[in-house]
Amino acid sequence: MPTAFKVALFIGSLLFTINHGWALLTGHMTSERWISGSLTYFVPYMVSIHGQYIGRKG
Repeated sequence: MPTAFKVALFIGSLLFTINHGWALLTGHMTSERWISGSLTYFVPYMVSIHGQYIGRKG
């Protein structure tokens, strides 16, 4: 879990900056963008957890 958190923090921040950075800087973050932004962190976290599970299982 700590590894997945680090992956999500790094990859999520990179993707958030690419996808939502300009909207954040210019004050155009809508509720839909915040939901999308949270998924930007959640998806890498889940992928990392899944990869660790498969790696230990196999």
